Amino acid sequence: MPLIKNGAETANDWTFVADGADLPETGKFSVTLGRFLALKQGQENGPLPDGVRLAPADKAEDLEPYLSELSLIEVDFPRYTDGRGFSHAQLIRRRYGYSGELRAVGHVLRDQIFYMHRSGFDAYETARAGLSEVLEALSEYSVAYQPAADSSLPAFRRRS
Repeated sequence: MPLIKNGAETANDWTFVADGADLPETGKFSVTLGRFLALKQGQENGPLPDGVRLAPADKAEDLEPYLSELSLIEVDFPRYTDGRGFSHAQLIRRRYGYSGELRAVGHVLRDQIFYMHRSGFDAYETARAGLSEVLEALSEYSVAYQPAADSSLPAFRRRS
């Protein structure tokens, strides 16, 4: 799947390692939240990953003590009808102040990208939208009314 970040299609140098699979000794990799916590608490042995993938049912607050150690947080969207990933992004960016890469993975649709960006995502791994469609989605609206994690000033704050 193409990875789109910083307005360009870029190579994905990260690997997601599923539960039960052997952890690589080198390279950038991410694991599920459950596996990450098991590694951190010594319940599982292996190299510590620099990335974590959150599933919709995961609790983003469990990741808060470790945010400074992570370079990547992937938020999985297994179905376009499951919006819990938007809440994960808002919590991670706005409440916990995470400044690393926040990537939407899975069923990422062009119509959701603007809202994903407003929620705090800065990278999108999608087979459903190409670069031109992502860029178009990100610039579709010039002003939003509600405040969001993207730190742009909402319309109601611009009024005099």
